[in-house]
Amino acid sequence: MFFNARIIDELGKEWDYEEGCLSIPGIRADVLRKEKLKIEYYDRNFKKHTKEFTGLTARVIQHEYDHIEGKLFIDHLKPLKRSLLKGRLEKISKGVVDVDYKMKFPKR
Repeated sequence: MFFNARIIDELGKEWDYEEGCLSIPGIRADVLRKEKLKIEYYDRNFKKHTKEFTGLTARVIQHEYDHIEGKLFIDHLKPLKRSLLKGRLEKISKGVVDVDYKMKFPKR
């Protein structure tokens, strides 16, 4: 568990990896992210830590940190890729989606 996590630095080369998210069901796309991540955080005993993560672990932390910042993985896509997904994304935003888990949508 990370409390009050803060990214200090994203290091190394960028690499593509296919990401998806429960918030955007049925859509997956390659996202470029740095291979290393340095974060500062507090543990459950409120002890402060600074630690580096690499590879898939770094990517997962970056993905989840994006949620805290109000971003989704699709925000990292190039405009052409996003425009190709536009119709599917609009359907999801309207609740036209079939998933095995509960989702909430704003009333329109």
